[in-house]
Amino acid sequence: MKKWFKIHSIIAASATAFMLSGNSTALADDNKSTVLTVDHLVGMQAPRDVQLSPEGNWVAYVVSRNDMEKDRGFNQIWMTSTDGKTTLPMTASYASASSPRWNPDGSTLAFVGTRGSDKDAKSQVWLLNRMGGEAQQYTHVKQGVSGFAWSQDGTRMLLTIRDPKPEAEDGEGKGKPDKDKPKPWVIDRLQFKQDYVGYLDRRRSHLYLYDGEGDPVQITSGDYDDRDPQWSPDGTRIAFTSKRDGDPDANTNSDIWLVSADASADDHPLTQVTTNKGSDDNPAWSPDGKTIAYTTTIEPEKFWYATDHLAVIDASGGGTARLLTRDYDRMISNPEFSSDGKSIYFTAADGGNRPLMKANVRSGKLETITEGDVSVRGFDTLGKNLIATVQSSHHAPVDITLIKGSKSVRVTSLNADLLDGVTLGNVERLKVAGWNGDMVESFVYYPPDYKAGNAYPTIFVLHGGPVGQHDASFDAWGQLYAANGYIAVLPNPHGSSGYGQPFTFALNRQWGVPDFADVDAVADHMVKAGLSDPKRLGVGGWSYGGILTNYMITKSNRFAGAVTGASVVNHLANYGHDMYQNTWEAEFGLPWEQNDDLDAIDIFSKLGNVTTPTLVMGGKEDWNVPIQNSEQLYQVLKRRGIDTQLVVYPGEHHGFRRPSFQVDRYNRFLDWFKKYVKTE
Repeated sequence: MKKWFKIHSIIAASATAFMLSGNSTALADDNKSTVLTVDHLVGMQAPRDVQLSPEGNWVAYVVSRNDMEKDRGFNQIWMTSTDGKTTLPMTASYASASSPRWNPDGSTLAFVGTRGSDKDAKSQVWLLNRMGGEAQQYTHVKQGVSGFAWSQDGTRMLLTIRDPKPEAEDGEGKGKPDKDKPKPWVIDRLQFKQDYVGYLDRRRSHLYLYDGEGDPVQITSGDYDDRDPQWSPDGTRIAFTSKRDGDPDANTNSDIWLVSADASADDHPLTQVTTNKGSDDNPAWSPDGKTIAYTTTIEPEKFWYATDHLAVIDASGGGTARLLTRDYDRMISNPEFSSDGKSIYFTAADGGNRPLMKANVRSGKLETITEGDVSVRGFDTLGKNLIATVQSSHHAPVDITLIKGSKSVRVTSLNADLLDGVTLGNVERLKVAGWNGDMVESFVYYPPDYKAGNAYPTIFVLHGGPVGQHDASFDAWGQLYAANGYIAVLPNPHGSSGYGQPFTFALNRQWGVPDFADVDAVADHMVKAGLSDPKRLGVGGWSYGGILTNYMITKSNRFAGAVTGASVVNHLANYGHDMYQNTWEAEFGLPWEQNDDLDAIDIFSKLGNVTTPTLVMGGKEDWNVPIQNSEQLYQVLKRRGIDTQLVVYPGEHHGFRRPSFQVDRYNRFLDWFKKYVKTE
C-alpha cells in the first residue's frame, strides 16, 4: 500500500456542504470541449456500494476516481442527504477507503481502509463518529481484514479474514524476511492461480466474531473459502456461502451454510441449507429470520451459460428450495428482502437493460421498479418508500438515484462540471436476423454531428464474457468513438446474457461460430442501410471481445483495422497457464484427449487467413487471459508481414488500474483506427 492519510473529520450536517458536483478534477475547468475526449473519461468519477442510514436521512457510498499526478486510482467515501441538498466527504480525497456500513443506530459509519506510511500495512476496519472527530481503528488483525458486517444490535462485528502466513514465511520471531532472498512457491492445489493474487497457497478466508476486545473468535475453518456472511435478524446465526463438496478447486458447487454466532461456544458446527449441485450464492435473510433468499444455478452442466435464478428456502436447513423466477429466463443478482418480508428486490440482465425488480415471495409475481433504458448496478432499501440505487443510462454517467415511492430523484451529479458543454452521441437500438435467423440486438452510437445520408467509418465494439451484455448504461467506448467521428456498433451476439438461456447456451463448444455470424449480419445491415462505409469498418474488444475479434479477422477480410486485447488464440496452450481449468474441462473436455469441437474453433491454426492490420495488447501480469496469447498472435502476424504491433503493459492484470495506462490504451485504440479505418 502507498502512503495513506489523516482522515477528515465528519462535518456536521448544519455546516457548509461540499458538493460533489463541484469536486471533479481540474479537467472540468480545462476541457470545455464540445465532444467527449479521453481526458474526460479518465477524469470521471463513479459511485458504488450505496448504504442508506437507518433513519433514512443520508446515503453513504464510495466514489472511485483517478489521480493523474499520482498515477493511481482512489476510493473515497461520501454521504449525501436524501433530500439531495447536502453532500459531505467522509474520508480524505487523497486516500482510499471502501465498504461503508452504518451501525444499527446510525451514529457510526465503519469502513475498510489502510492507514500509515508502511506500504505493507494491512486493511483494517475503522470507525467514524457522525458527530465528528477522526476515524478510530477498530480492528488490529495482523494479516488484515477483507470484509465485515455489523450485528443487529451494533455490539459486534463479523469479520472475514484470510489465514495468516506461516511464521517461517512472515519472519515472526526471526526478524523481517529478506526480500533479496525470495523463497520458491510450493504448490499442491488444483486451482493454483488467480488474477490479481498470483500463485495460490492453502491459506483460506474464514469468518470471525469480534466485540472490540481481545482477539477475534474464529467460527469457520477448513480447507475452504467462506464468503458473503449475513447475520440473522436475531443475531444468533450467520448465513454464508462456501464450496465444501469434495475438492473446492474441482467444482463450482457452492452452497449456503449456517453457523452459530455464539462466540463463547467451544465449537461451531455447520448446518447445510442448500444441497443443489449448482452454485448457490448471495444469501439474504427474511425479516422474521425464517427464510433465506439466494441466487441459484439449477443446470450446473451448463456452467457459465446457465441462468442464475432467485430462490427461497427454509432457514432451518434441509428444506426444499422454491424458485421464484423459473419462468423468468434472465440472469438475476443481489437479492434483498423488503422490510415487510413480502417481496424480494433484485437486479437482472434483461434485453440490454439492467432493471431493479422485485418478486412477490408467495406468488412469484414480478414487478419492474426501474422501467426503460437504465442500468442499475447496486441498491439498498429502507422501508417501503425509499430505495437508493447506483444507476446510469446512455447519456448519463453513473450517479446515485433515490426511488421515493413512485418518484426517482438523482441526488448526485459527480461529473456535471466535467461534462458541462459536452455533446454526446445519440444511441439507438437495432435488431437484425443473425445466426439461425435469431434476432440479434445492438446499440448504435452516432457522432454528435451525424448527418443522415452519409456513410460513416464504423467500429464494432465486442463485449467481454462470453456471458455478458452491452446495456443501457453510459458506455465510454461507444461515446468516445462517436465523438471521434465514427458510428460505433455494440452488438449482443449469441452467448450474451439478457436474451434467455437458449440464446446464451448457443455459444457452448462453438466459440466464434454463432457470434461471428451475428456480428457479420449486423455489419451487412449497416452497410446495406447506407449507414456504414464498407471500406471503413473496424472491430475490436477486450477479453472475450478480443477473442471474438480474433475469430472475426480469421473468417473475414472486410475489416480495415482491428484491435484485440487480453485475448485467446491458442486454447490448448492456455490450459494450466490461465485460471480456468475447470471451465475448459467442463465446456470442451480434457484437453489432452481428442476433441473435434475444440479443434474446430481453434484460432491459432487459422491465423494464416488474416489480412487485417491488427493492434495486439494486454497486461503483463494477466493470469485471467495470460499475455502469451497476445504474444503468439503478434508473432504470427509479424512473421507473415501483416501490419501489427504488440503493446504490453507492465504491472497490469486483466483490468488496468494505472490511469496513465488507461489513457495510453484509449489513445492507441483511437490512433490505430484513425490510421487504418478512418482514412479514406
